[in-house]
Amino acid sequence: MKMHGLGNDFVVIDARENDDVITADLARAVADRHRGVGFDQLAVIGRSEKADLRLVFFNADGSLSAACGNATRCIARREMDLRGRSHLTIETDHGVLAAEDAGDGLTRVNMGHPQTNWEDIPLSQPMDTLKLPMDGDPVATGMGNPHCTFFVDDVAAIDLNVFGLEYETHPLFPKRTNVQIVQRIGSDHLRMRVWERGTGITLASGSSSCAVAVAAARRGLTSRTVRIDLDGGQIDIDWRDDGVWMTGPTMHVFDGVLTAGFLDSLP
Repeated sequence: MKMHGLGNDFVVIDARENDDVITADLARAVADRHRGVGFDQLAVIGRSEKADLRLVFFNADGSLSAACGNATRCIARREMDLRGRSHLTIETDHGVLAAEDAGDGLTRVNMGHPQTNWEDIPLSQPMDTLKLPMDGDPVATGMGNPHCTFFVDDVAAIDLNVFGLEYETHPLFPKRTNVQIVQRIGSDHLRMRVWERGTGITLASGSSSCAVAVAAARRGLTSRTVRIDLDGGQIDIDWRDDGVWMTGPTMHVFDGVLTAGFLDSLP
């Protein structure tokens, strides 16, 4: 299946009824927008003993990620529609997440509690995650994957292709990091652009949106409920006592079949 959330696009493979093994080579081949299908992330649906289903995520470079908020929301929407339900539980490497119908065609997912201790994100050494010792004074947050958030005066003034690539591999982040540049619009309103590790610039990112909302609230820049404008549209984040809830639209674009010839061409 091909899906997207605010332009953040995914290929989704349902592996619950067979023994397909999704490899890094397959993920990279499908990610190729010229010779494959193209995606920001690949999501694999599996069976779970803890929840209604399990999700495993691959980045476009074949690396694994423990979280992908927009893909989780898109898959939750499809599963709820298929099952005729208004709520669902989803197992990920970040924990078991709750999803629910938010009305008006929107879907809400609890992305779990943020990680704000340096060793949980992880960072390479002990430090205050609210003020990293880096140019630009960023904030580090974990949402199952690491995030580095820079608050700037004007997101349009920064070349994210250069900026994101530079900070993704900063030595403070041993597992690399997602990079966000964020402009404060108001006490409950932010503008954000995203560089995702292993992928590059994306039109939107659910986990990045959650991390940015947490970072802004910790800095005292916003309340714990914010609307975020991304390149691909708007998403609403609510940092509650039980986790960070993300609400936004979803789109199921098409279903397809990978041909035997394509699969035989893989390394």
